[in-house]
Amino acid sequence: MYTPVAADVAKLRNTTGAGMMDCKKALTEAEGDFEKAIEILRKKGQKVAANRADRESTEGAVIAKVNADHTAGVVIALNCETDFVAKNESFVKLAHDFAERALNFDSKEDFLASDYNGISVAEKLIEQTGVIGEKIEIGAFEKLAGNFVGSYIHAGNKIATLTSLSANVEGAEDAAKSVAMQVAAMNPIALDETQVSQEVIDRELEIERDILTKEGKPANIIDNILKGKMQKFYKENTLVHQAFIKDGGMSVADFVKSVNGDLKVTGFKRVALS
Repeated sequence: MYTPVAADVAKLRNTTGAGMMDCKKALTEAEGDFEKAIEILRKKGQKVAANRADRESTEGAVIAKVNADHTAGVVIALNCETDFVAKNESFVKLAHDFAERALNFDSKEDFLASDYNGISVAEKLIEQTGVIGEKIEIGAFEKLAGNFVGSYIHAGNKIATLTSLSANVEGAEDAAKSVAMQVAAMNPIALDETQVSQEVIDRELEIERDILTKEGKPANIIDNILKGKMQKFYKENTLVHQAFIKDGGMSVADFVKSVNGDLKVTGFKRVALS
């Protein structure tokens, strides 16, 4: 019977990320055929993935990456089942690797179908499900383009954000990161009042109108009160109007203007583990 040598086991382990004993067994079964051993490990991953398809993968690592010229960024969530796996160094490294590759694609579907060292990203996920023993998947994929894009990953890889600014000016990198931290901390629902959905506006108006009516406010002044209520809502919930977390005396819009008088925030993306 074929007995794998240590160098072959190490090579297979480096290629697939599988455990040493799994690599040894695969090589033994494949009688030393390296490609066949990889296929054996992939089939094991498919079996594990099928058995765990109904499991919830609510833990994981959320990673943001920005390209070299800061004109585009991506946030992905590599999800798994347990916090133990999410904190594993090799799992986090894989999440970073996926995010770096994801910069080249505009959709989750295209990314999953793309090449990953001879197999697709989707197939790599199945392979790693067999290695790790938990369901893993790309749970989120968000792309942002702009004249200057910055990013922020919160400690523990549970939240990651992107922000875009209107121009690449001196101080843009620090400003974009600071605004990205704001997005992570304050979770705005939109960039400004023009981007709040009508559904959200109608819901807020209905809630506030009901409260005012129950308080006995006259019908002829409720509409004026509602205008003030909505202004407060926009200030608390839209990014550019929120109080800046590093200086509550100014809004986020005021902060970026302090960096450059013409600078504006043009967009953001936020991904967080639920």
